[in-house]
Amino acid sequence: MRVDGKIQALNNAIREAIPHMQTVARENPHAAVYVSAIRFGDDARWLGEATSVFEYRWEDMEAGGVTALGEALTMVGDALDDPQVIDRALPPILALVTDGLPTDDFQAGLDHLLSKPWGRKALRIVVAIGEDANSNEAKEIFRAFVANDALRPFHANNPEALVEHIRWVSTAVLKSVSSPASQISETAVKGKERGAESSLSVPTGLQADWSDKDDVW
Repeated sequence: MRVDGKIQALNNAIREAIPHMQTVARENPHAAVYVSAIRFGDDARWLGEATSVFEYRWEDMEAGGVTALGEALTMVGDALDDPQVIDRALPPILALVTDGLPTDDFQAGLDHLLSKPWGRKALRIVVAIGEDANSNEAKEIFRAFVANDALRPFHANNPEALVEHIRWVSTAVLKSVSSPASQISETAVKGKERGAESSLSVPTGLQADWSDKDDVW
């Protein structure tokens, strides 16, 4: 599938995930959930300001450019250093969605992110799209970003898998981070029933064989 097909599938997947995120937020009224996104191509830029999940509207992205991931991580680190991020805030969730290798200084960006207390505390997750993001070099980069051997990257080879992964990241992970301890335990039990190693591991059901799908990247 062409690059523009991947980006359109991503746009669709995120739009489908937003109502599920809103449902999780309603179930956890003690936690205010805000969403923001960075597009990184030839350069990195914020897609609007951080917005309540109930008011968030996804701005479709277009394919093109290279992969300025290091710059994007630097920008995230700066945002997490904002004094408005108070001590009582819940750990941020950083979801990296990419179909290739960074073309700038990834390590410098990652070091900057991890130099910030909230950057280190953040739950960092990867959704890798297509075979280009399945190389050994890509896996090493993803491992460095996640820094948690219990959390394997999600890998999507077609639109159906991408939708499933984005939905799981935006609901199960959000619920685990934002819920009271009793609800987190319940989530962990449900995760194990689905074959997960823990409440924040990738359920084996999402690693199904999608090779019979017509649209394979």
